[in-house]
Amino acid sequence: MLPDRVFKIGIGGPVGSGKTALIEALVPVLIARGRTPGVITNDIYTQEDADHVRRTLAGTLDGDRVVGVETGSCPHTAVRDDPTMNLAAAAELIDRVPALDVLLFESGGDNLTLTFSPVLADVYVFVLDAGEGEKMPRKRGPGTTDSDLLVINKIDIAPYVRTDLSVMERDARRVRGGAPVVLTNCLTGTGVGEVADAVLARRDALCSPAG
Repeated sequence: MLPDRVFKIGIGGPVGSGKTALIEALVPVLIARGRTPGVITNDIYTQEDADHVRRTLAGTLDGDRVVGVETGSCPHTAVRDDPTMNLAAAAELIDRVPALDVLLFESGGDNLTLTFSPVLADVYVFVLDAGEGEKMPRKRGPGTTDSDLLVINKIDIAPYVRTDLSVMERDARRVRGGAPVVLTNCLTGTGVGEVADAVLARRDALCSPAG
């Protein structure tokens, strides 16, 4: 088990939806709000995502606060069914950097059925993108319907892929029963503050006496 003082954010979504980009946009916002984050990425065979985060956040986040886990198996297994490798990586990172109070876990590319083990994530963010088409929320799946926060990313490309964002957002809110949905463009920062608001509100709720 990881220390209760460390708030754990799980970020999942299909390949290319913008999970890494969301982390890279979210980390500076969390730092500006007084948090001390670390990042753990999951790739099946490489350290590519971890290396990308280190390069992009150089000067903002020390490279030793980013760890890449090579799962060697289905991404679902490493974050949902048996998160042992991620928990071990997190424990080692916390031992090395005791000041950490937020950990972001990025799943490897996955599908709409992904969920995070509650042992690994206190809040679960699922990322779709406009390029996948406005039909994606209607396909449902636990990632879309049951995540604590659904992010619809890459909103800037919607006009070029014949995606009606108003329809995509409407259907997302409908299948989620009104649970939070945020539209983002992680490259410009649009919506990223709202994502931070949502995850930190979840943290505050869990830390409250009634949480």
